[in-house]
Amino acid sequence: MSENRSHKKTAIITGGAGGLGLALDAGLRQAGWSTVLIDLPGPVLDGLPDVAGRKIYGCDLTEQSALAALCQRIRQEQDSIDLVIYNAGITWIGACAELSPVAHRKVFDINYFAATEMAQALQDDLRRSKGTHLAISSVAGFSPLFHRTAYAASKHALEGFFKSLRSEEKQHGVSVVIAAPSFVATNIGRSEAQENGIARPGSAGDGVDYMTPDRAAQAILKGVHRRRDFIPVGRIAWISWILNRLSPGLFATLMERNINATGKR
Repeated sequence: MSENRSHKKTAIITGGAGGLGLALDAGLRQAGWSTVLIDLPGPVLDGLPDVAGRKIYGCDLTEQSALAALCQRIRQEQDSIDLVIYNAGITWIGACAELSPVAHRKVFDINYFAATEMAQALQDDLRRSKGTHLAISSVAGFSPLFHRTAYAASKHALEGFFKSLRSEEKQHGVSVVIAAPSFVATNIGRSEAQENGIARPGSAGDGVDYMTPDRAAQAILKGVHRRRDFIPVGRIAWISWILNRLSPGLFATLMERNINATGKR
């Protein structure tokens, strides 16, 4: 390792070239952290400016060998790994009858397996630093969400994994935090679907009460600082969390009504 390197704490952010990833990056660097951004190689990642305290890597996290090699590289280049933010994600929007097996598996590959395999790869690093796993889930991680069957399933699975990991890592001084934003306007105006109907998160036209990435990042980082295990992010997320716990049937009715109404505008 380089002797001239800063001894700041280091945060890794997947999906780092997206709106929420960049907002989390800015908030952490402002607080004195070093950051490592990871996203798919391409023009969006290449267009990010070089700034002090930030490293940028292109990687397809669904490729196990590439993921393992990148984790090893970061481990060698940083004095410690103190926070890993599992933010990379995609969505699929539409009726379940139209969901193909290929699209269903791709949603899980990115939203679930990329995050959980990275958590395993960096488990010992976070134990050494007594650091934090931070999984970016969604309202769809604890409740149903209309026309998001694959997405909701992947986020439910993500929450189940990290809630269970929390019990294992507690004895090692490692925190496991789950943040559940509602609709974050990360890709408004960029709603074109990719092959198999996969879409960017935050691009759908049927969302309710969108938050800016900066507001969402501030709420998430504040919750981490206060050592909360679970962070509903935004007004809609808080209302959804409370209402779904008190009356799941009422929540489902209101959710269906609001999503349908918004999508038809």
